Amino acid sequence: MRVRAVLNPRAGLRARRAMDALSSGLPSWEPIDIALTQGPGHATELARESVERGDAAVLAVGGDGTVNEVAAGLVGSKTALGVIPMGSGNGLARTLGLPLKPEGALNALEHAVVRHMDVGRANGGIFLNVAGAGFDAAVGEDFHHHGRRGGRRGVLTYVRLSAARVFSYVPGTYSLRAGEATFEGRALVVAFVNGRQYGGGAVLSPKGRLDDGVLDVALIEAAPAWELLLGAPRLFLGGLESFRPFRLLSCTEAVLEGPAPFPHHRDGEPEPAVTRLEVRLQSRALEVLVPREIASDPDGPFGPG
Repeated sequence: MRVRAVLNPRAGLRARRAMDALSSGLPSWEPIDIALTQGPGHATELARESVERGDAAVLAVGGDGTVNEVAAGLVGSKTALGVIPMGSGNGLARTLGLPLKPEGALNALEHAVVRHMDVGRANGGIFLNVAGAGFDAAVGEDFHHHGRRGGRRGVLTYVRLSAARVFSYVPGTYSLRAGEATFEGRALVVAFVNGRQYGGGAVLSPKGRLDDGVLDVALIEAAPAWELLLGAPRLFLGGLESFRPFRLLSCTEAVLEGPAPFPHHRDGEPEPAVTRLEVRLQSRALEVLVPREIASDPDGPFGPG
């Protein structure tokens, strides 16, 4: 099987470790073509090249942002996406049940099966796992700037930045139309969920499936900071559905509007502030490599078949 791996060389020691694993290859695959990115958007170009030359799969070696860029070049094609997680959250990799070390993920993908997954679009740009507006987008911006300044990344840093934000963040006022449902008012988070979690184990839609043809809309209404802090562990421990400010809706198309520009994100990557966010689902638009045991798990992220 002919496979290309797309890797960000600026990932330091983790990139070197991934490079070593990829260079060793797998017995049932042809030698892996390793392509290094040179800047934003280059991963998408490399993925499109792979589609044009007929590669069986492209491995996105990196975090959720790299996975998103690679997938953008594969949507609608017969070239499958494989994920080698090296990020902080690794939301899609966790939903797919992939090991979080390059060697383990690569071995899990050697005998993986191809499944078709849904793809979300927010103002035209794709997202695989989750897109949204509000508190998570604001913390995502903090996390992004923290990393660019040379700060330590990782889940603990994200949690620390979230805790620092929660007392000063002012929830935005939104108008939401999600299928037949509507919402008008102040909200902490409006998240459009295709997978199951943000990443790092923070689960928004524990029973969500990647091929069910719908997006779950996780809405957390404005609430006192103490209530939000008490409820936050439910993201990791379960029970979010019984948290008073939380609602979970379903739709295939949605429109989120605000009287003032609001930050938003796609798969954790910050996007410019907007006053209108149009979201829709492309059903089963992307082929993805899935470990066999995950693909066949009746409680897993894919439906039967």
